[in-house]
Amino acid sequence: MWDKIIGWFEVRIGIGELVKEGLDSCRAPKNVSIFQTIGCAALAAFVIQVFTGFCLLLYYAPNTEQAFTSVQSIMQDIPYGWLFRTMHVVGGALLLVTMTMHMLSVFVMGSYKNPREMTWIAGGLLFFTTVFFAFSGNLLPWSQLNYWQTTIATAIPSSFPYAGEFITEVLRSGGQMSALTLNRFFALHVSFLPFVFFLLLVFHLFLVRRIGISSPPFGTEPENTSPRTAYRKETYPDGHPVYPYFMVRAAFMVMVYLSVLFLLITFLPGLFLPEGSVIQANPLKTPAQVRPEWYLLAPYQMLKLIPNKFFTLSVQVIMGVLFIFWPFFDARKEGNILKRPLLFGLSLSVITLWLVLTIWGRY
Repeated sequence: MWDKIIGWFEVRIGIGELVKEGLDSCRAPKNVSIFQTIGCAALAAFVIQVFTGFCLLLYYAPNTEQAFTSVQSIMQDIPYGWLFRTMHVVGGALLLVTMTMHMLSVFVMGSYKNPREMTWIAGGLLFFTTVFFAFSGNLLPWSQLNYWQTTIATAIPSSFPYAGEFITEVLRSGGQMSALTLNRFFALHVSFLPFVFFLLLVFHLFLVRRIGISSPPFGTEPENTSPRTAYRKETYPDGHPVYPYFMVRAAFMVMVYLSVLFLLITFLPGLFLPEGSVIQANPLKTPAQVRPEWYLLAPYQMLKLIPNKFFTLSVQVIMGVLFIFWPFFDARKEGNILKRPLLFGLSLSVITLWLVLTIWGRY
């Protein structure tokens, strides 16, 4: 029966020939690194987030009276609800970590250089969209922890003169956190941000497929660095076929991601669902220690350390813009970061500083 269905479509569309042509025309360089498959793990992580989020949406009530109780019902009453909710919470954090690792690997290998500037920009916008995904979804359980984390995070833009208070009021749908804030964050999380993310993802994958997989600068097969006066796709005729060579490595990386996900769910669920996440939000009772989510701890700690909040926020905005448009600031053809000690040292210092501020802000 199944063979007859496949045969019916094959006669009319030629799926087999289409897939074969697509796979045969796509080849990877001989020295392709396994780190170049981290993006595939990030894609798999996003698919898991979409699936688990849809399952949670079936039982979630987006209002302040029932949001907390509906989430607790998912955890306690719905069959395997605890698993899907924990997968969504832990997977959201791992998605950010995986995307960060993917961006770092692209940066280290210099894969953002000509002609892949737009690929990097699309990836950077995807990363910040994911941060907004996590930020908007954090409030939805309407717990004491999530409520006050969002309260602190939405107050950060208020340090900007003139527009700061307006941005905070737009995020909160008013001066204070309320039911309207929850509705706005829910709409962002399930309607607007998925649409934006999907468009950016399709554009990013199109660019990767159109331009070709980049060749790492650490091997013996450097990518063609001759001046480009016209479009040229990197085909690597003497390279490996993407299927099965590259796809097997990508599948291995996805398995690593799934192993880490379920390892954390099994042994460290409290790391992502601490005590404050099982207490209903109380706007009249401020916790003893209030801090934003872990991915905002570094900029928050910078705000605490530097008295001039406007200066600190301006530096952070400039860093974000520099991150997005970095390919246009780094015009050197040398892709091997180990041969550029100044860039290597500066990059290592920024990463170390960010980690130190994150840990400092947490403890």
